[in-house]
Amino acid sequence: MTAPVPTCNMSGNPINLHKLTLIMPLPSPEARQFSLKLQTLIAEKIGKHGNWIPFSRFMELVLYAPQYGYYTGGSHKIGNTGDFITAPTLTSLFAQTLARQLQELLSQTAGNIYEFGAGTGQLAADLLGSISDGISRYYIIEISPELAARQKNLIQARAPEASQKVVHLTALPEAFDGIIIGNEVLDAMPVEIVRKNEGGSFEHVGVCLDNDRFTYSARPLHDLQLSALASLYFPQTDYPYTSELHPQQYAFIRTLASRLEHGCMIFIDYGFDAAQYYHPQRNQGTLIGHYRHHIIHNPFDFIGLADLTAHVNFTDIAQAGTDAGLDLIGYLPQSHFLLNLGITELLAQTGKTDSAAYICEAAAVQKLIDQHEMGELFKVIAFGKNIGIDWAGFRFGDICHKL
Repeated sequence: MTAPVPTCNMSGNPINLHKLTLIMPLPSPEARQFSLKLQTLIAEKIGKHGNWIPFSRFMELVLYAPQYGYYTGGSHKIGNTGDFITAPTLTSLFAQTLARQLQELLSQTAGNIYEFGAGTGQLAADLLGSISDGISRYYIIEISPELAARQKNLIQARAPEASQKVVHLTALPEAFDGIIIGNEVLDAMPVEIVRKNEGGSFEHVGVCLDNDRFTYSARPLHDLQLSALASLYFPQTDYPYTSELHPQQYAFIRTLASRLEHGCMIFIDYGFDAAQYYHPQRNQGTLIGHYRHHIIHNPFDFIGLADLTAHVNFTDIAQAGTDAGLDLIGYLPQSHFLLNLGITELLAQTGKTDSAAYICEAAAVQKLIDQHEMGELFKVIAFGKNIGIDWAGFRFGDICHKL
């Protein structure tokens, strides 16, 4: 049977065009058609599985469905003309500061860098421009041909002499020897949503079609792994509690760790330790969408045109790495990491040559380190294997004890 085409178009509810125009830009007719094709695909998947799929599957299709997913489609996602801004696109000082840490580590490895979630390619271009001599190969693991092409073009334009060191891969290498970097990678992995009822029983939250519209639908939770995680992390409350669990993130870290022969892994992302993540007052989880620099709270709005993301549970990430036998090097807020590595010194050097550029760079650096911006919410966590554990980036402000 052919699955019904969802009537929601851009939203799980009928669209009030006047209201939306006042709030955020409306998608173009082409973008609407793009979204409708993805909605039809998702509806067919739901229909083939008894009108229910786990939310993780829905999120996977929204973000990564071939040709129509948010990250596999052709629109620009990152930057002023996209849906959100990342640290590397704010200022090249982010990469230059990170490069100071990488210089300490490259000489202890085969000199390879492996980047996941390279986005526009800005971080790769800036790192290659800063420390090219110490890099043997710069591997970018990228499943989107369109993004890979953009990355190649930017790197060729920004770091032409080092561009020959770049190798694009579409799958994980069998073994890693070097430095693995992931900036805002973990938050883009599909999550499971679990609800704890007043009586203490758990439900698995999924997505179904109701009158040809996508909506949440909960079923009793039978997955033993998810039940164990929910029992471990969810607080004791006398009211319903809903949040995300991250088995895909855990599995991803374990897989990388099993293939890391020598080197380290550095992940930068927004999130909390488990105690903060599963605070009793955070009873609706952290799942949000990003569309044209606006936050949306309904995952059924702008399907395929908006990023879906959840915060990272860094306690789970730390557990995955140490369970796999890696050394936990450090964990701290992004502000401390960048300040430890001297981002303000690099900023001061900018002011010596161009006062106008300094003003712009100072504003960007402030956003990176301010506790009310990216400085506190974003964290840096690192693991090592057969590599030195005394890193300059973690010299002050480490909060591993909170994990």
